[in-house]
Amino acid sequence: MNQKGKNQHNNCIACGEDNPFSLGLSFTLLDNQAVQASFVGNSYLQGYEGILHGGITSTLLDSAMVNCLFLHNIKALTADLRVRFLHAIPCNTKMVITAWITCAVSSLYELKAEVKINGKIMAKARGKFMVKEGLRV
Repeated sequence: MNQKGKNQHNNCIACGEDNPFSLGLSFTLLDNQAVQASFVGNSYLQGYEGILHGGITSTLLDSAMVNCLFLHNIKALTADLRVRFLHAIPCNTKMVITAWITCAVSSLYELKAEVKINGKIMAKARGKFMVKEGLRV
């Protein structure tokens, strides 16, 4: 595991290594301090025929932002998540999810994330995250 602060997060539905239903996301810290992961959905994750469910897209974006915080050794909970769905995402297409910190004030962090296919932004999000003392991740 290459993620700081993720020692007890192994049952996460998005990135948990011990969860048999996990989406299997694995994020890498980039030189610009953002994080990135690749993902290919499948028909079990669809809403409308052939289209990735919006809840899955939201999960991908939220997970990217949380994992960005993890890789900066910050443990925080999602306080606000705003998702913009720009284009339908085909289920069986490789996508790249990226997230980065835009603002940090005391125990509040703001981040942005996006899902891209072949360089085209398909969905994007803004989130606010609050540090919670004693949070077991």
